[in-house]
Amino acid sequence: MEPRLVAYVLPVFNESAGIVAFHHELVDATRSRPDLRFEFVYVDDGSSDTSLSELIGLRRADDRVTVVSLSRNHGHQVAVSAGLDLCGAADAVVVMDTDLQDPPAVSLRMLVTWEAGADVVYAQRRTRQDTWFKRTSASSFYWLLDQVSEVEIPRHVGDFRLMDRRVVAEVARYREHDRFLRGIVAQVGFRQEAILYDRAARTTGTSGYPIRSMLKLAASGLLGFSTTPLRLISRTGIAISLVSVGLAAYVFGVRVFDPDQAVPGWAFLGVGMFLLGGLQLVMMGVIGSYLGRVYVEAQDRPLYAIASCARGRGGRGDSAGSRVDELSLQPPGRQDPSIS
Repeated sequence: MEPRLVAYVLPVFNESAGIVAFHHELVDATRSRPDLRFEFVYVDDGSSDTSLSELIGLRRADDRVTVVSLSRNHGHQVAVSAGLDLCGAADAVVVMDTDLQDPPAVSLRMLVTWEAGADVVYAQRRTRQDTWFKRTSASSFYWLLDQVSEVEIPRHVGDFRLMDRRVVAEVARYREHDRFLRGIVAQVGFRQEAILYDRAARTTGTSGYPIRSMLKLAASGLLGFSTTPLRLISRTGIAISLVSVGLAAYVFGVRVFDPDQAVPGWAFLGVGMFLLGGLQLVMMGVIGSYLGRVYVEAQDRPLYAIASCARGRGGRGDSAGSRVDELSLQPPGRQDPSIS
């Protein structure tokens, strides 16, 4: 009986300084499981450094390496989705970043839990060596998401996880463009279990998640898995209407029962108008965000474009379920058809 195939989906963006060290550590970790076949699917998300060249070198040295080069930077979530689309033949897929903050050895514990019957095994951070701002913002985001989300999304969990092939097939059916994979996997369901680990500090390169990207991901999570903001608009409108009725009754009563009493109103009226105007703009912004998502989905454009793809040994001969065709792989400025 042929050993089961485990694929690693590894998004890469400007990781040339540490990608080789990461691959060697990953290979060393997987050597302890000779009973399994492994494929390492690296997805270069439009890197501007020499990451793609480094990946090509890894593929030459290890025929289990698959390299996918996207046509431009599509973002981390789309890069992971492109890798998952390529892994329809794998029995299980591990998604992890390549900055060594998530130790490859943890994925072996995931394999044990998967073999015990779990369909999804996610790595839950016990500790994390990040800045105070990042720790605080992440905790605040997950608290807020827990309050408003219609799907239970585990706290202190990133995209580092293992998924059974059944889960991967279901996730592949979700093609929304504003992607929040943690929420999608939670939405899919199946038997999900957590393993705790300590997240290390980044030692090479810079984070691929600047504040702007973090805010965009947070918005995708909040808007994609909750209609609470829309309900809050209605509730806020009702509350303001009730306050307005009360104030109108007060003014009317003063006019009728104590007409000599002046009702101070210009300052209050001015502040009230600015307050209501600001609230209306905020509400329009929330509605606009939802409408924008609807507009993008209605266009039904492809999630990504692939500049090149070279399959490793693990992916050859059995591409069932794959959405990605094999194309020639060449880094910018190089011509080497021998590796296509």
